[in-house]
Amino acid sequence: MSTSARPSTVRRTPLFDTHMEAGGRLVEFAGFQLPIQYASPLAEHMAVRTAAGLFDVSHMGELLISGPRALDAVQRLLSNDLARIADGQAAYTGLLNERGGFVDDVVAYRFSEQRFLLVVNAANVARDLDWIRDHVDLAQSQVQIDDLSDDYAQLALQGPASRRILARLLPASADLTRLAYYHFTEAEVAGTPCLLARTGYTGELGFELYCPPDRAPHLWAAIIDAGQGDGLIPCGLGARDSLRLEKRFALYGHDIDEHHTPLEAGLGWIVKLDKGDFIGRAALEAQKATGLTRKLVGFEVLGRGIARAGQTILADGAEIGRITSGAFSPCRKQSIGLAYVPLSHATIDATFDIDIRGAPVAARVVRTPFVETSVD
Repeated sequence: MSTSARPSTVRRTPLFDTHMEAGGRLVEFAGFQLPIQYASPLAEHMAVRTAAGLFDVSHMGELLISGPRALDAVQRLLSNDLARIADGQAAYTGLLNERGGFVDDVVAYRFSEQRFLLVVNAANVARDLDWIRDHVDLAQSQVQIDDLSDDYAQLALQGPASRRILARLLPASADLTRLAYYHFTEAEVAGTPCLLARTGYTGELGFELYCPPDRAPHLWAAIIDAGQGDGLIPCGLGARDSLRLEKRFALYGHDIDEHHTPLEAGLGWIVKLDKGDFIGRAALEAQKATGLTRKLVGFEVLGRGIARAGQTILADGAEIGRITSGAFSPCRKQSIGLAYVPLSHATIDATFDIDIRGAPVAARVVRTPFVETSVD
């Protein structure tokens, strides 16, 4: 479908024209037009693993929780313990329902006990906002929540060369080696005020930069120019998906959702049952006491064919689950995926079949992440 024929409800990021000029192939994703690729997803994937790639992730939502009792509010809402992290530090966490399932998965940035920025999935912004307002008495709690999603553009510079590239756009006195993983600061990058974070969705050394929307094209061009000698290329959603899958990073709506808990998804580390009460805590305590019946596992395909989300998993001809994420791994050079299966089939080296185009194809449960990388 041509750009002009797209529904008016589909939004454009501040970098839409930049993507068009660079030859990006645009698709609709989470209500936005975003590039799925430029040259090829394979080339973009390998650039991030070996050099650097630049992504437009401006579709993500940003919700600010502030006020005298903001810490109490996020402690009640989120599964991780935001009291344990320092100002200038971030945490990956779950916004859970009463059953322990995911309303959303969130990166929470702590500025102070009175100010937290929650970065949420684009398709969930309105729902997350309503959920928070329904579960926190804002007036009584002395807390304010603001949707700042339109106030930020977000760029992700990822890959082993990312620190070297970014350093060229900062004042000479800046020392990026002192910015630890999952920490953030405020800085001017190429003359643009940014929230600069050592975070990302690729498993590589990388940075996410939040900037004013009208400055995004300038910042994008400056980063691309600074990385020309280091193999930096623009990247799209295709590479972002295969990169995160190789690292077993969950995708909301596929690997995690309101019907699956962090314990089932292998994300027990984002649940701090000892921090005090939070939404979903009782359900998770009960699940931990009674034991799991299913787990999210990583698998490799042993036969021919590519695993895809939605395909059926079979044991002795009977359905035991469905694939939540699947793709060809450029680094392993084979098809990999994630799926919820009964505990009887969740152990390492357990085998099952995948229905690929009507034919059973053998697969084996393997340890994850599928690929070892370094964020340093």
